[in-house]
Amino acid sequence: MNVRSSKKKSRREFISTSAAAVAGLTILPGHVIPGFGHIAPSDKLNIAGVGIGGMGKGNLANVAKTENIIALCDVDWREQTTKVFETYPGARQYKDYRIMLDKQKDIDAVIVATPDHTHAVISLEAIRRGKHVFTQKPLTHTVHEARVLTKAAREYKVATQMGNQGQASDGPRRLREMIWDGVIGPVREVHVWTDRPNNGLFKTYWPQGINKPEDTHPVPEKLDWDLFVGPAPMRPYHPAYHPFRWRGWLNFGTGALGDIGCHSLDPVFRALKLQYPTSVQAVSTLVNEESYPLASMVRYEFPSRGDLPPVSLLWYDGGLRPMQIPELEDGMQMGPGGVLYIGDKGKILGDRILPASLRNSYQAPEPYIPSSPGHEQEWIEACKGGDPAGSNFDWAGPLTETVLLGNIALRKELKEKLSGQRLKFNPEKFSFPDMPEADQFLHYLYREGWNL
Repeated sequence: MNVRSSKKKSRREFISTSAAAVAGLTILPGHVIPGFGHIAPSDKLNIAGVGIGGMGKGNLANVAKTENIIALCDVDWREQTTKVFETYPGARQYKDYRIMLDKQKDIDAVIVATPDHTHAVISLEAIRRGKHVFTQKPLTHTVHEARVLTKAAREYKVATQMGNQGQASDGPRRLREMIWDGVIGPVREVHVWTDRPNNGLFKTYWPQGINKPEDTHPVPEKLDWDLFVGPAPMRPYHPAYHPFRWRGWLNFGTGALGDIGCHSLDPVFRALKLQYPTSVQAVSTLVNEESYPLASMVRYEFPSRGDLPPVSLLWYDGGLRPMQIPELEDGMQMGPGGVLYIGDKGKILGDRILPASLRNSYQAPEPYIPSSPGHEQEWIEACKGGDPAGSNFDWAGPLTETVLLGNIALRKELKEKLSGQRLKFNPEKFSFPDMPEADQFLHYLYREGWNL
């Protein structure tokens, strides 16, 4: 924090001593009492990073330009992590985020960039201690966790942001303006696709469609495997899971849909004002109870919203994609990843209006949706009392729920029954009314010693 006169108590000292006087409270959540927990715009945040070897490294770099990095936490202290330790030599180092939060009361905000299955437990622990939280996408590992985090962030009045950085760019803003202007008429169907987990070169970003390995490996000396597994059921260490390959395993990740869905579906949700689907259907390559399928197609149905018509949203991964549309022009391709909006008057592929006659006759409105100061910067400003960040948990929670509902429709245990019916979802009752046996996949029983 900024240096204050020694004759006066610092803001942090004042909060600490005042909080101790509040009966029944051992930790004072930020913003609970007016005037407490608020950080002046001129002050620097004290930020901790949990999970710093991958995306967390970039998130830290983006906030370190203006804020203080005071604590770093990762379960694996091999080279990728130690390089980040060296970048911030003044930050204290930890393997267990709980010890970090217990020992460092001066933390204002936490960046969570761990594997998907630990997003919720870490984020919620920080929120309950009144810390602002930035959590990588997908927000959580289960639908239930997303609902819990959304509620907690609202209750503790902390500033939040999910790490789907594309929402901060100008492209989706211009797209919304065109669709809201009615250029292609009412939109009734959208197709979204990605090549993940493949990359089109007969290689994969991470393995899917496989069973768990049977051989055993010693746990690397600098890795705390028990902390890595966290709330998930314990299994022996194997390099097939870590580093990074965790994404394709049901125990640890959320597959291609979880990896890309919160990026690619975000602009669709904003442009078409979507929230919860009424039903989900899915087909895929062979499925098992250990990893996500190599390729899948998921169909979400959304109800009408005011004067907007119902929408069918179709997701494709693993290199699958929709059929080519007749409006494609010379040199245009429906590449390895993309988004196609189909309206009553025309289509938008990526950001290109089709057919050409409609594109050439259309005059886009003057841009009116303000630009973002930057994805992490939105969160920083929100932490200091500014407007909520663009992907705060009130937004990111329902979006993540929808993404993860698609993964439930892909479960092997439901596949046979779902081949003949849609999986209907009731967001108010938080259940699948026509298939109660699917409710078990909204969450799972944490390993002993872990809870939300």
